[in-house]
Amino acid sequence: MSFKIGDRVEALDDVICGKVVAVNNQEITVESTEGFLLKYKASELLKRAKVDEIEVSNFEVAQIKATKEIPKNKNRKLVKPKERNAPQMEVDLHIQKLTPSYKGMSNFDMLNLQLDTAKRRLDFALRKRIQKVVFIHGVGEGVLKEELYYLFRRYEGLKYYDADYQKYGMGATEVYFFQNV
Repeated sequence: MSFKIGDRVEALDDVICGKVVAVNNQEITVESTEGFLLKYKASELLKRAKVDEIEVSNFEVAQIKATKEIPKNKNRKLVKPKERNAPQMEVDLHIQKLTPSYKGMSNFDMLNLQLDTAKRRLDFALRKRIQKVVFIHGVGEGVLKEELYYLFRRYEGLKYYDADYQKYGMGATEVYFFQNV
């Protein structure tokens, strides 16, 4: 495409519009609408339509977009990343949280009460489509934790892993349910 002095042009990969002020072989000097002199190759420019034809340039589109872009839902509550990833349900399996009196209970009875509670809460979370559950089991000797892992392995469509260390220490496991939408 050949350009001559006075042609109105627009840069292909820029939001620059202007008028050709010099032509030197394939190097075109353009005076932008802001008054800057810019050099382009002929292949980087596009002739603009005549004044009597209506056409919108990339530059004009960019200006209009900038004025029209208004953030949507200004009143929407921003959720912090920590809150977004926070589990929706916590289950504390410490024996003192599950029964008013555990005096006289054997270790076997306490473990069974804790596992029954975990199974009921797991089933509840599945029914209510709660995606994340944290089971707080404490550290101890690791018996309850291993029994919980055995229980979790009997379910399909879930994965389990250590819960947030900063919040729970080593005594909690987070369960994530894959949702079949």
